[in-house]
Amino acid sequence: MTNEFQPPQDKPKKTVQESEAETTIVMLPSDANPLGNVFGGMILKYVDLLAGLVAKRHAGHANIVTASIDSMTFLKPVYIGNALILKARINYVRRSSMEAEVKIVAEDLNSSLKVHTGTAYVTLVALDEKGKPTEVPQLRLRDEDEKRRFLEGQTRMETRLKNRKR
Repeated sequence: MTNEFQPPQDKPKKTVQESEAETTIVMLPSDANPLGNVFGGMILKYVDLLAGLVAKRHAGHANIVTASIDSMTFLKPVYIGNALILKARINYVRRSSMEAEVKIVAEDLNSSLKVHTGTAYVTLVALDEKGKPTEVPQLRLRDEDEKRRFLEGQTRMETRLKNRKR
């Protein structure tokens, strides 16, 4: 792991804020089991969609595909009638791959209580018109929090690559 952040100097750059996104979706009976718990797969669908959106915003020209979703732990249940709130951002960029962080919150619309239900880290790859990996802009990091998230994303990416070789 590299403990010091050194962004490439001569490549195009975008800020985290240029691509981040948030969406809110009301969970319906068709999203859940008979007891009212929203299917984990339904939540993952929205995680994947929003991660793809922020990666597309960041990459611009490229086709975006999901390479992996790190283990997803559901901390609290989401129920029918809850608002599912997802907030996504790009944390880390390599040459053609990006890590998007998606924070998942459930809001009880009757009480306005919001509960953090999980966080997912999604690896996405930018592809050119021939389906080959293509370079994306680097991140212009503006503060210590963004630098910390970048280094944590770099560590996760290195772990993914090691695990992939096994």
